[in-house]
Amino acid sequence: MPLPHPAPWWTQRPALLRYIADLVAGELATLRHDPSIEPGAWTGSLSLQQDLGLDSLELLHVAGVLATALGMQHSGVEDYLLARRSLGEWADLAATALAHWDQEIVFSTSGSSGQPKRCVHELACLEQEAAALASLFPRRRRLLVAVPSHHIYGFLFSHLLPRHLGLGPDDVLSVRARLPGQLARHTQPGDLVIGHPLLWEAASAACAPFAPDVFGVSSTAPCPAAVAEATEAAGLAALFQVYGSSETGGLGWRRTAREDYRLFPYLARGAGQRGLLRALPGGATISLQAQDALDWRGARSFAVGARCDGALQVGGVNVFPERVREVLCAHPGVADAAVRLMRPDEGLRLKAFIVPHAGHGEAREDFARELRAWVDARLAVAERPKAFTFGSALPRSAMGKAADWSIA
Repeated sequence: MPLPHPAPWWTQRPALLRYIADLVAGELATLRHDPSIEPGAWTGSLSLQQDLGLDSLELLHVAGVLATALGMQHSGVEDYLLARRSLGEWADLAATALAHWDQEIVFSTSGSSGQPKRCVHELACLEQEAAALASLFPRRRRLLVAVPSHHIYGFLFSHLLPRHLGLGPDDVLSVRARLPGQLARHTQPGDLVIGHPLLWEAASAACAPFAPDVFGVSSTAPCPAAVAEATEAAGLAALFQVYGSSETGGLGWRRTAREDYRLFPYLARGAGQRGLLRALPGGATISLQAQDALDWRGARSFAVGARCDGALQVGGVNVFPERVREVLCAHPGVADAAVRLMRPDEGLRLKAFIVPHAGHGEAREDFARELRAWVDARLAVAERPKAFTFGSALPRSAMGKAADWSIA
């Protein structure tokens, strides 16, 4: 076993507790299909079993996810997670493990099958990205964070970026428990607000003015130009948009929706529309593949095209319509189905067109309720269609190709 060394700076108690609380809450929300589970004011004394009600299978699952995320198997302390039952005790074990080995962090994202996909990142590469991000946000005094810290976007901005900005743990404030419409009135000059498109849409719709010299950041999904412009009208000094993925980390940024994205300084254009080259901190170079087709506008600037893996963004979460269709078609009353993202005038969620088997679907409202219960039990919140349309055949164009439909 390697000799222990000082744990990475982000494992100071407040930051590490926040990371573990976010991870536990996120895993429980998925396991229980309950998006209302949020860490809120969870403290180190919180009991995983008595307060959160984890049963033995949930405890085993969540402990395994945490151990994998932080590479605790390298230190040999991961088995102690099952013997410790509070967030604080898990934080102590995590800090001990990271003092022995802290070279990689594992993040999870949904794969094409809907199963979690492990994305391994060297901590040195994440620090390289955080240093590049810090150059975009000089003179920031506080970070207001509206995203979970166990995903790569939240980890970079709430755990690594503060040190590069000269900020401490007390300068990082969670605003996830606040209504987005109240966000602007809680800002102060010099703030940097870390959010996502739905947050910025709700915040700008409230028409409350931001304090002077407040920057915002949006990621996890494309931010509509109208939303970005509305934040500017509300007084936000700039809404930076960061493009990347759990697989690649951040690839580019832009200050306004009117600009092309610019590559981070350690990246260069590679082969094809999606290829990129990354210079690692140690001097080596590796190849990356963007999750979307990139429309190159120059050697170091690009616009983002269509995704290449069939995923759509719903509330900042990758969802795969084909997986949703498979779940619907597994229902005994469904002969065929199509799943699409709603048009902007219809909403921001998925919709489904259902072809019922004979003998099903005559009472459309009853069948729709049955299908909602079916998907609620099998799909995560972002994957669940919010509108069902029924017909004898899937919509087709005059050329016989799959066609869109209007929500009745």
